[in-house]
Amino acid sequence: MQETKPTITIKGTRDGLILFIDENSSFEEIVQDLIKKLDESSPKKEEPVVSVKVKLGHRYLTEEQRNQLKKIIEEKNRFQIEAMESEVIPIKDAKTWLDQSKLKVVNQIVRSGQVLETEGDLLLIGDVNPGGRVRARGNIYIMGNLLGIAHAGTEGDQEAFIAASYMKPAQLRIAEYISRAPDYEADGVYMECGIIDPDQNKIVIDSIKILSKQRKVISAFERRMNNG
Repeated sequence: MQETKPTITIKGTRDGLILFIDENSSFEEIVQDLIKKLDESSPKKEEPVVSVKVKLGHRYLTEEQRNQLKKIIEEKNRFQIEAMESEVIPIKDAKTWLDQSKLKVVNQIVRSGQVLETEGDLLLIGDVNPGGRVRARGNIYIMGNLLGIAHAGTEGDQEAFIAASYMKPAQLRIAEYISRAPDYEADGVYMECGIIDPDQNKIVIDSIKILSKQRKVISAFERRMNNG
């Protein structure tokens, strides 16, 4: 006879508890078993608050269901939810992520006063003239001269970067970091990229070859999936 998989599995760690929720059980079964399990393992009142992570697996819960589980876990116990982690997201959210992470290819010159903006990564085949501006939620690749302003990671993605065939920008911005026009080599530099160096806590400009070492994942969509 095949052994029935438990609805709730609790694992203790040095940081607290992890609750594994069986993804094939009904929500009603989960609620009933959760109440029973927590009654058995509830800490005493004098004990410190215990951090709890809930692993949902391939199960999607509505906001109402999440709140219900949170209430059961926290209300009568010295437990505090640190995170509820699911390996699935609503189709609407997935489509939004994809739209925000697509590579948009544009073939034009961005002239003074013009602003070119995209929700995902930007590949510009052309120049950004002085006074021109390009903005992207993801990375910026410029197959041409970057002489104006470029802002990558506009929504706070510090892993984003800016690469150009010829780099002599008026300003580089990545997330909230800003780098003014560089003082070195007044004639500019070829095949360079701008990235945030966490050790120096600023934007640095270096050879485009460093991307293979500094940015293992260069797709904005992959970064979003990895980081949540």
